[in-house]
Amino acid sequence: MKYKVLKKQNSSKSCLVCGVENDLGLKARFYQLENGELASIFNSKEFHQSYPGRVHGGISAAILDETIGRAISISDETIWGVTGSLEIRYKKPVPLDCEIITVARVTRDTRKLFEGTGEIILPNGEIAVTASAKYVKMPVAQITDECNMAEEWIDIPDDDPVQYIEIPGR
Repeated sequence: MKYKVLKKQNSSKSCLVCGVENDLGLKARFYQLENGELASIFNSKEFHQSYPGRVHGGISAAILDETIGRAISISDETIWGVTGSLEIRYKKPVPLDCEIITVARVTRDTRKLFEGTGEIILPNGEIAVTASAKYVKMPVAQITDECNMAEEWIDIPDDDPVQYIEIPGR
């Protein structure tokens, strides 16, 4: 099924998951969808490998953690999630050298905490990895007070702006 993109979220320069200047990172892009979910897209590379031809399980955990943790900012851009717990279920290998889509949503939201779920969806629509997580809500300014966020947290325009994301298997 195709979902309309409402907004592209910012990226950082150095982050392992979204850092555009991190040569070994995922360079994931994050998009807020019309159905209230957050989707991330990255292209798996050989240096993300564990067993031959497969993305390392830690990389799968990292993209799920980041995507679920960012989902809270759909409702409040001034809040980020700081991971309290993350439970991962590996169901199928995540292949290398292809586009990987991760989808996440907030499932419970209180004043100080939130919970969410997410999944890595393979190009054929199968779910490869699922996660559920709990986060502490933190104001962005509190997390980033030791660095210059204007230089680190940036809007990277797409050469070809994404208007819709098709999620296989839906």
